[in-house]
Amino acid sequence: MFKQRVVFVHGDGSFGAAAWPKQHGMALDYDALFLRRHGFDPVAEPLESSFSADAAIVLGSLADDGRGEAGGHVVAHSQGAISAMMAAVERPDLVQSLTLVEPACLSLTAELPATAAHRALMQPLYDVRHSLSDDDFQREFIRRAFAADAPGATTPEALRSARRLRLQAPPWEAPLQIVPGVPTLVLTGGWEPLYEEIAGYLRETGALHRTAPGGHRPQDSTEGDRAIRSFIAEVSRHRHARAS
Repeated sequence: MFKQRVVFVHGDGSFGAAAWPKQHGMALDYDALFLRRHGFDPVAEPLESSFSADAAIVLGSLADDGRGEAGGHVVAHSQGAISAMMAAVERPDLVQSLTLVEPACLSLTAELPATAAHRALMQPLYDVRHSLSDDDFQREFIRRAFAADAPGATTPEALRSARRLRLQAPPWEAPLQIVPGVPTLVLTGGWEPLYEEIAGYLRETGALHRTAPGGHRPQDSTEGDRAIRSFIAEVSRHRHARAS
């Protein structure tokens, strides 16, 4: 039986299926792909991030790879939302819907107050990131972004995770200036003005905005998971109705 494809694009931190624990069960109803962005590998050394390489990975996952139809739904978290939107801008015919969870699309809202304040706070850290150790950058990043203390990286995976974080380009440098014309849901945790500001901007361009508990990971809450599934199912019904 043919299943529509749903592609999941992670943010920083965990990647692949590990980044979407609540959404694993969607593979029962959809052809679910849990991507790994450029430089995210469980064994290989992390690489400098690349917005264009990430967008190419998303588009590659939407190709007709023998399943009889190209395209699908894209669900993306945090920095992964940048490449998801870039892919939709480049090939809106392939992206049936976008679900953006706490999207770090700061290049769209660069002139707005919460985004400008966040950049003013984080830019000095990014300016010196290549002169800092991975652990020092991660500790300071978490302190500034989340007002929390980060434990020191001790395991091999924790050390690779800290390096990946340091190698991520600032999200406000993304070559993303326009919004794709595809059905879009923005899901935020309602905890941070920065993400609410981005969600408000996208809502004004036609997106649906929902909030759910869970802080920066609302997709892990029952309400957030339900919002993702309901939105994709609704878009799928509308597409099927138009085609019939």
